[in-house]
Formats: sequence, C-alpha cells, structure tokens
Amino acid sequence: MRGAIDCHVHVYPPEVIRDWERIAQREPYFKTLASGKIHRWATAEDVLLQMEADGISESWIFGFAFSDLGLCKLCNDYVIESIRTSSGKLRGLAVVPPLAPGSAREIERCREEGLVGVGELFPLGQGFDISDKRQTWRLAGMCHEMGLFLLVHVAEPVGHDYPGKGNVGPKESFGFCFNHPETTVLFAHWGGGLWLYELMPEVKLALSNAYYDTAATPFLYGAKAFDAAAGAGVLDKILYGSDYPILSTERYIRLLEGSSLTEKNKEAVLKRNAERLLQGIRASDRRK
Repeated sequence: MRGAIDCHVHVYPPEVIRDWERIAQREPYFKTLASGKIHRWATAEDVLLQMEADGISESWIFGFAFSDLGLCKLCNDYVIESIRTSSGKLRGLAVVPPLAPGSAREIERCREEGLVGVGELFPLGQGFDISDKRQTWRLAGMCHEMGLFLLVHVAEPVGHDYPGKGNVGPKESFGFCFNHPETTVLFAHWGGGLWLYELMPEVKLALSNAYYDTAATPFLYGAKAFDAAAGAGVLDKILYGSDYPILSTERYIRLLEGSSLTEKNKEAVLKRNAERLLQGIRASDRRK
C-alpha cells in the first residue's frame, strides 16, 4: 500500500464542524448526509495522520459542496491553506454551486491558488442536471480551459437506498460526457456502473475522458468488481478513492487482496491511474 494516491478525501473546516447543526438548517442536503449514521468529521490534520498510518503518499481533498457559495468559499480557503502547509502530501479540489452567480470566478480563483479539480459536486443536493448542456456548458468549459478535472457524485440506480444516494446514475453521467467530450471527469462510486457500458464501442468513444473512483466500494460491491473492471478493459480508468473519513483504507486493501488482480494492476488502481489523469489535464493545459 505504500505510496498510494487517495483521490477521494473529505475535509471540513473547524468552523463547519463546530456549527454544522446551524448550517444544516439552511442546507438540506448537507443535513441529510451529516445526520447519517455513517457520517464522520475530519480535518486536514486528521487526514495527514491517517495517511502516515496507512502509507498513503498523496491525498486529494475537498470540502462539502454546499448550495451557498459563501460556504463553498470557506471550504475552498481551508483546502488551499491545508495544501500550503502539507509539504506536498495534499492536492485540492474546489467546491462550487455550479449555477450560482460568482461560481465561475471562484473556480478561477481556486485554479490560481493551485487546485487541480472541481468537486465532489452533488447534482441532486445542489440542484443542477449534469445531462442538461444548458446547465453544464460553463462549468465544463472552465474545467477544460483551465486544465482542471471534474469530480461528480454518482450512484448506482438499483440496490438499497441510503442518505445522499441521489438520482444521478449512468444515464445522466453518460449525457454529460456526450455533451462535453473535451472535459476530463472523474465519476465517484464507480460511476454508478457506467464503466460497464464501455463494452459498447460508441459509448467507450464518448467516455474517452471519463474515469471512475472506488469510493464506498465496501458498502456496495465485493472483490469481483475489480476483476469485472479488468475483464471489461477499463481497469486503467479506476482510481483508488477511500471516501475518508467514512471508510478506512484497510477495508479496500482486503477487497483488492480478494480480487484476481496482478500486483501491477493493483498498483495501477492505487497510484498509476491517478498519475495518468493528472498528466492528461496538464498536457491539455500546456497545449492551450
């Protein structure tokens, strides 16, 4: 596990942790998640300590994607400062409510501060439709032009319900990629199963810039999910994401060890695929 990259890590400014009940009164989606029985709080200091214990070399952190831009800015400021003092162990993503006035400028500000992506965004909680080009063109265009990737919460359309599952699945996620093939997007939680449809040639073409993270895997799938991804030819698009502090790295290692993946393939999931995603957006940025 030493040297792994964790691409899906939640952090919260101390002010949000302290005042979460008051904030939840005007942020219904945040209330739903923060009140859930599996929810956990974590600061950047907590992340760094856990990384040391687990042998993680780099974590990609982000705050909560509120509907209120002011709260998102608070989270972004915390992420920016945390990265500055992390000795290179942290990278950051910016959270914004995509349809709110001022969000474009906030993305630009965060890019100038060195953040590498936008997300994790919650389409249901933030009230936007990722399959509607009229609502996504500005967000997608900015990410592409600034050399940022987009991280979006996606869930499987079948199976058990849980707080925050949402109504965005493979169909909606495919719609985003079809509308914006130029934008690199990382779909959380295995993209709700979208990766399976890459077995269809025309879908694979439309998903050329799509990746999928493993966040919440122990709650959803068994070890054979990794074998299935390898069989579908998409293992090079699967990135390790823990969903920390909700889940521990140990549970993912047990799943990987229970799969049939080679050590080289495990290394790809745990590190190499994340490096390739970042190299891709940097290359795109240099061509502008």
